[in-house]
Amino acid sequence: VQLQASGGGLVQAGGSLRLSCAASGSSTLDYYAIGWFRQAPGKEREGVSCISRVGGRTYYADSVKGRFTISRGNAKNTVYLQMNSLKPEDTAVYYCTATSSYYYCSGYMGDDMNYWGKGTLVTVSS
Repeated sequence: VQLQASGGGLVQAGGSLRLSCAASGSSTLDYYAIGWFRQAPGKEREGVSCISRVGGRTYYADSVKGRFTISRGNAKNTVYLQMNSLKPEDTAVYYCTATSSYYYCSGYMGDDMNYWGKGTLVTVSS
């Protein structure tokens, strides 16, 4: 599956953005667990949030818990990451990823994903 992340941009601290992860063509994301990762300049890649393939399990990194929400869209080829109360430290390139594993997103996020999309840049100004 080919993934495309979108929705990034420049926002002031305290603002909101909604990122979208879309599958190309007629592909559906229903057969995949989805993970959002981010990487800020000079920092290691960080797992932000994920949603399981079945069961609707979700996970959030402590740094975003209570501010970000991951969800599947009504259309079967989109997953969203709603980001509220953004902080300058949320500035990063955000990547949408997918795995066909049924077990992924069971209380933690590994980075052994099958598919990675191109990132979308989120910049939060202070």
